[in-house]
Amino acid sequence: MTRRPLTWVLRATAVLLGGYALLAGGVTAAMLQPPERFGLIMKYVPAPLVWGLLPGPRIWLWARAGTLTAGDLAPDFTLSTTDRKGQETLSSHRGKRPVVLVFGSCT
Repeated sequence: MTRRPLTWVLRATAVLLGGYALLAGGVTAAMLQPPERFGLIMKYVPAPLVWGLLPGPRIWLWARAGTLTAGDLAPDFTLSTTDRKGQETLSSHRGKRPVVLVFGSCT
């Protein structure tokens, strides 16, 4: 009779571990996506689940580590201007003048 409760506990543990592994894999896959897609995915996932239950910060740092080192050229990209009427490309400034990139809010 003690065998049945032990089997139930082992199965429940296996289901919980499997669910945790699926959740961690899904969050990792989401963090590897471009920022726009990452945001669309993560708006459906409760933040305490990612940053509390899972090792979210460690997964994030691993997923966004990149391959650049000090002294490497920045990868080229294009952004809309602040008035949204044009676009600026980083490579158009290469060799002309220093460029400072500021990401975030100035408010």
